[in-house]
Amino acid sequence: MNALPARHARLAENVMHFGRLLRAAGLPVGPDRVLDALAALQYSGIERRDDLYWTLAAVFLDRHEGLTLFDEAFRLFWRDPELGVRALRLPPVAGRIPPGEREPQISRRLAQALFQNRQHPGAAPLEQVTFDASLTFSNRESLRAMDFESMSTEELAAARAALARLKLKLPGLRTRRYAPRPRGERIDPRASLRASLRLYGATIPLKRRSPVRRVPPLVVLCDVSGSMSRYTRMFLHFLHAAVNDRDRVHALTFGTRLTSITRHLQYRDPDVALARVSRAVKDWSGGTRIGSCLKEFNTRWSRRLLAQGAIVLLVSDGLDCDAAADLTQQMERLRKSCRRLIWLNPLLRYDAFEPRPAGIQAMLPYVDEFLPAHNVESLEDLARVLAGDDRIATDKSG
Repeated sequence: MNALPARHARLAENVMHFGRLLRAAGLPVGPDRVLDALAALQYSGIERRDDLYWTLAAVFLDRHEGLTLFDEAFRLFWRDPELGVRALRLPPVAGRIPPGEREPQISRRLAQALFQNRQHPGAAPLEQVTFDASLTFSNRESLRAMDFESMSTEELAAARAALARLKLKLPGLRTRRYAPRPRGERIDPRASLRASLRLYGATIPLKRRSPVRRVPPLVVLCDVSGSMSRYTRMFLHFLHAAVNDRDRVHALTFGTRLTSITRHLQYRDPDVALARVSRAVKDWSGGTRIGSCLKEFNTRWSRRLLAQGAIVLLVSDGLDCDAAADLTQQMERLRKSCRRLIWLNPLLRYDAFEPRPAGIQAMLPYVDEFLPAHNVESLEDLARVLAGDDRIATDKSG
């Protein structure tokens, strides 16, 4: 292997620090990729900025979803270090992200990774300010309303912990079976006669019974396309807690194919569970073929999973690569097969959202509730809707 030119003697050190920045920002960049990047730069050269950019992108990225983060990190590290300092001084954003304001939040997350262990030489020391807690919202309240896309690494960890503590309480459904109850709503003739025989027919003690109530199955269909990647990852932490807290919870992912992940989510350790899900799902951050995936679900899984009044959660933005081909028919069949169909769409975080895409227009008529799923607060509202508080669904849809 030929050595790098003398004028690029510090290139190896800079590439190493750039790899550390990407790893701190959440991309899987290890020492092996840094060595591969140095070897690739010997062939591509660094005379042109585009050569450096695309060579490092080809080595450091293995998924399309990381390209936006890589682009911000490249500009922040190789071109404009002061951008990180400015981003660090941005106030935290709570609530929905207005259109066009996503860029500063990504820069803020990368700047936090870049400057977490050192003070920038050109930056003045930040003055420590103490606020009166009685006049401000708590950190927990701000975290609940913050969009997943705008969270830093520490905020994402805190949000995952909050979702792990969130419990799902589904109302029980009345079945045809009856069970003995001391104060049941019906008299049980057979049990009453059997009790009378024990007393030699002297008296007939009345035994009562009530219908058995059972929690319905919960089936979750999660979109794993590129536009849904971060929201789906956070929702899977919420779903992991639900799978380990109750029975009859089934989870499947879809992008260009349908994958069952229920077995992987049954591991108690959420990191192990999510790692196994990532290895099992081959179409993560790919395209979206909602119609064909729903057709596969209706054909192969519907009869097994949607019995006994199942509730279906559909987590997707509704952006379909197949231009809504066969989507209307499959949504109609899905709605007729379940008791309740709830659509969770992160695009509802925008106040100016309009259901203009063909996929969204084809799906909306068959949905019982249309709710957002972009922060901790929205998932808490979902838990209340599933528990039977229909006021939340009315407020969101109205």
